[in-house]
Amino acid sequence: METKDYLDLKAIFILIAVTLLWGLNYPAMKYSNQGVSPIFASTLRSIVASICGLIYCLRKGEKLFHTDVRLFHGVMVGLLFGAEFACIYFGLLYTDAARSVLFVYLSPFVVAVGAHFFLKGDRLTSLKILGLVLAFTGIFTVFGGRPKVAKATMLFGDILQIMAAVLWGATTLYIKRFMATRVEPIHTFLYQLFFSIPILLIVSLILEPKWIYRIDPYIIASLFYQSVIIAFMTYLIWFKLIHNYSVSRLSAFTFFTPIFGVLFSVLFLREELTVSLMIGLPMVSIGIFLVNWRKRIAI
Repeated sequence: METKDYLDLKAIFILIAVTLLWGLNYPAMKYSNQGVSPIFASTLRSIVASICGLIYCLRKGEKLFHTDVRLFHGVMVGLLFGAEFACIYFGLLYTDAARSVLFVYLSPFVVAVGAHFFLKGDRLTSLKILGLVLAFTGIFTVFGGRPKVAKATMLFGDILQIMAAVLWGATTLYIKRFMATRVEPIHTFLYQLFFSIPILLIVSLILEPKWIYRIDPYIIASLFYQSVIIAFMTYLIWFKLIHNYSVSRLSAFTFFTPIFGVLFSVLFLREELTVSLMIGLPMVSIGIFLVNWRKRIAI
């Protein structure tokens, strides 16, 4: 299927639903961390989602693993994905969670710039740059600047989060360049989750002396949501979108995720609804509109 250089209404509605679910994942992860260590929870998520992917392939009659160069590309994607989440979780030991989200969502810039140089027909225009800058400014407005009281090691944690953003962007570009036209979306999804398990498990063994603190029905429900709804269903949908649409335009929509994350945190965790949130949200919306603006509207 030919890649579309614009997002139609169907893709936009799907993206909003996906980023909404991703935003809800923040409160879910925060709650599950009360009973299960974070990196081990991420490992569990990859394991459960991989099992769901294997079942999906078997029911659809799809080949589980390729035996040619496509398997190599799958391993590379899995390693990038695993390294990304290792940086995120390790970095959280040194920096604040809000700062982590801010830096990780530098990823659309990596994708937009990388697509300009490495992907055909996905050029970085002045309007795209303006939209991305405006959207990121909205994110920065929401989460604020550097805390007044910052730990000496915060810079190290910030750098790890920026590395995670680069790895996320690199993963998206790698998939689009080497896999989008060669494998089915389910294989892109499966390879990323399956081959990330060893890295996450090793990092968990190094950083987390204890994996499980307590288990209750709500923690189990939270882990189910992270594994089946997020890691399996929404990731599979995301990879189908990557196969069919411009990655720079898709990545611009990921700016909605931290906004939804804050909104759900206010709703479910009773965190403060700040003025910066009310200012930042329209900035993000306008930025996304500019990134996706085209003279001819496609429906």
